[in-house]
Amino acid sequence: MFPIVEAEFLAPDVKRFVVEAPRVARKRQAGQFVILRLHDRGERIPLTIADSDPDRGTITIIVQGVGKTTKLLNLLGAGDAILDLVGPLGTPSHVEDFGTVVVIGGGLGAAIAYPTAKAMKQAGNHVVAIVGARNKELVILEREIGAISDELLIATDDGSHGRKGFVTDVLRDRMESGGPIDLVLAIGPPRMMQAVAEATRPRGIKTVVSLNSLMVDGTGMCGGCRVLTNGGAKFACVDGPEFDAHEVDFEVLVRRNRTYAKDEADSLKRFLERPEAELAKVRESCRLEERHPEARCEASRS
Repeated sequence: MFPIVEAEFLAPDVKRFVVEAPRVARKRQAGQFVILRLHDRGERIPLTIADSDPDRGTITIIVQGVGKTTKLLNLLGAGDAILDLVGPLGTPSHVEDFGTVVVIGGGLGAAIAYPTAKAMKQAGNHVVAIVGARNKELVILEREIGAISDELLIATDDGSHGRKGFVTDVLRDRMESGGPIDLVLAIGPPRMMQAVAEATRPRGIKTVVSLNSLMVDGTGMCGGCRVLTNGGAKFACVDGPEFDAHEVDFEVLVRRNRTYAKDEADSLKRFLERPEAELAKVRESCRLEERHPEARCEASRS
């Protein structure tokens, strides 16, 4: 059991959690993720570690309520707990002093981009952060990303904050007038990452994307997170989640991510009809561990 010590909404349906997970907090590096389960009949979902505090023994995750499990998670608050949490998983971001690094976060991708942008800055890079969202209300972590960036550029679809347009519009302007760029890291919806890859390809700028494909076990055994690249099939959970954007087959990625769209929609519909029933399962699982501490996972107490 992993207690939630802080919880707050950053934007509509986007919530930040600080969770007790001492071992994960000690080992986690930028770019890695955890897989969690809320109750003993729940699904397992991957979430990027946005930050950690080894001294406090906590990690930070930021969740957008889109499907059944993420919406259920966003019903929890401080004092609740997550039944299972394993990590850190995945290959850490490759961090070195490249020179000028552009880090792009679209929507919730800003939360995933933040730890790598922070690590790039600490490594001595000139960090240009581009944050995009549909509107001002959905821009997240602007203050935090601004604090670790040399340049912060905002784009919103409706022009309510920053430049009106897409992150690719801002990127093109920066490539044309802002001096050389040594690396671009883009995180967000697959089509956004694809658009960034096509924008940088003619200029030969190394571009990396972080892929959150369908995932089950997080160890490379199930094959669910398979990503097709120019170098063959890879697994996002162990070979990634970061890949060379110019080698990823985004058409296959998008089709694979839609494989269970109908099942996911049906599951969400049933959940929204009776969310309190699923919430009760989460809290019952926690009470079971409280009544039987001898069965509690050592990882949650170490």
